[in-house]
Amino acid sequence: MRTFDYARAQSPAQAISSHAAPGQPFYLAGGTTLLDLVKLDVMQPDRLVDINHLTLKQIEPLADGRVRIGALVSNTELASHPLILAHYGVLSQAILAGASTQLRNKATTGGNVMQRVRCNYFRDGISPCNKRNPGSGCAAIGGHNRSVHAVLGTSEHCIATHPSDMCVAMTAIGAQVTVQGPNGVREIPFSDFHLLPGQTPWLEHALQPHELITHVTLDAPLANSRSAYLKLRDRDSYQFALASSAVIVVMDGQRITEARIALGGVATKPWRALEAERALVGQKADREVFTQVGNDAMQGARAYEHNAFKIPLGQQVVTRNLRDLTA
Repeated sequence: MRTFDYARAQSPAQAISSHAAPGQPFYLAGGTTLLDLVKLDVMQPDRLVDINHLTLKQIEPLADGRVRIGALVSNTELASHPLILAHYGVLSQAILAGASTQLRNKATTGGNVMQRVRCNYFRDGISPCNKRNPGSGCAAIGGHNRSVHAVLGTSEHCIATHPSDMCVAMTAIGAQVTVQGPNGVREIPFSDFHLLPGQTPWLEHALQPHELITHVTLDAPLANSRSAYLKLRDRDSYQFALASSAVIVVMDGQRITEARIALGGVATKPWRALEAERALVGQKADREVFTQVGNDAMQGARAYEHNAFKIPLGQQVVTRNLRDLTA
C-alpha cells in the first residue's frame, strides 16, 4: 500500500480547508469501501482527512415533515431509529438487506451514498476500466458481466451497477443531499446526485471538487402509505443484489392512488422507474396490472452476454413486491 498523510478535522470547514494542501485527498469516515480500494491500489490518496469527529451524527425531524440525517450516522443506527421505522420502513429494510452487522455498525450514511462499484475489472487494478483509467476501455463489456453489471443506464464506456441498497430506497422516497465546499453550502436532489456513465464514467456523482456531504434529508413520507424492499441475490446474506426494488404505494380501497418504484442491481445508478409509476397510479391492485408495471419498469434495458436474465428478474422483483405489498 502506498504511503499517505493523515489529518483529523474538527469541523466541516476545517475538513474542506485541508484540501488546500497539494496532492489527492479523500475524506475518511467508516472507510468500509475506501480502505479496501486503497489496499487494492485502485484509489491512491496522498492524504486522508478523518471526518469522524464532526458533529454530523444526528437524525432529526424538520418542521415541514422531512427528516434530516447526518452524514456520519451509521447504517445500523439509521435502520433502527424510531423515526425511520415509523415512517420509512422501506429504508430500514433496504439497509438491513445489505452487508453484515459488523459493516453496518461502521458504515456511514454519507459513505453509503458515495459507495463505489463492485465491478471486478474496476477493482483488479489491471484490466481496462474507464472509471479507474479514463480512455482505457471497459473490460466488462466483452468479459464476464453477470452479477454486478447493469442492463439499464449503460453506455459503451461502462456497465457496472451501483451497489447500494440504501440508495435505492432513498431514490424511491425522494431526498436532498446537502454538501459543503469552498463555495458554501448547496442542495442536490438525490435523483441527480448519481450520474449515468455516458461518455464520462469516471464522473460518478455531482460533487464539485473538495465538497463534503453533510446531510441527507428525506422527503416527507406519503400519508397512509405502505412500503417494502425486495432483494433477489445469489445467496440470502451478505451479497449484492442481482435485482431489487423499493416500492411505496398509497391505496384507496383496492385502487392505487400514488406510487414510487426504484430499482437496484440492474442499473448503473439507483433507478427511478417513472413510467412504471405512472402506469400504476389509478389502477386496481391486480396481478395482470403488476405484471405490466414490471415490464414497464425494465423498458429500455439492454442485456450483455452473461446478464440477460436480469431483465426478467427485474420485472419479477417489481411484480412480486407489488403483489406482496398490496395483498
